[in-house]
Amino acid sequence: MKIDWTRRAALLGGAAVFLSGCASKFQNYDGPPVTRLRMSKGQRVLALDGVSGVLRTYRIGLGFAPEGHKQFEGDGRTPEGSYVIDRRNPNSLFHLSIGISYPNEADIAFAAAQGRKPGGDIFIHGGPRRGIDPLGVQDWTAGCIAVTDREIREIYAMVRDGTPIDIYA
Repeated sequence: MKIDWTRRAALLGGAAVFLSGCASKFQNYDGPPVTRLRMSKGQRVLALDGVSGVLRTYRIGLGFAPEGHKQFEGDGRTPEGSYVIDRRNPNSLFHLSIGISYPNEADIAFAAAQGRKPGGDIFIHGGPRRGIDPLGVQDWTAGCIAVTDREIREIYAMVRDGTPIDIYA
């Protein structure tokens, strides 16, 4: 039996490149634990805090109508208040994403009193995918917090479910 070493090397090399591309979506983090996230909508900054202080900061984009607290589905606002990171999506249309526990009981009650839905699915996520290009527009999401794909890989590795997040105006 004759082995075609050139073909075999090409196939194995291609598989290695493919697998390394898949693996690069997820990073490892073995530094100090993130104890809290703090976000300033006005300054467009997300800070990841540890026990001894700020571990990392990121520039962010917000919902297309960033002024004020999110109240209703489709309003384009990013929530304000205290929430927790409550889920993660490794298959996000926006590379990777981690979920924020909006709406809370007060958000639900307020929207219901107005006969409306509070909305939901608020995430910190990476850049646009599938042909969507914000063309440099900073606030382009439907209410989420946007960072670059490189940054969401880092955040995804560092932040655990259950971590508190405080979002300020």
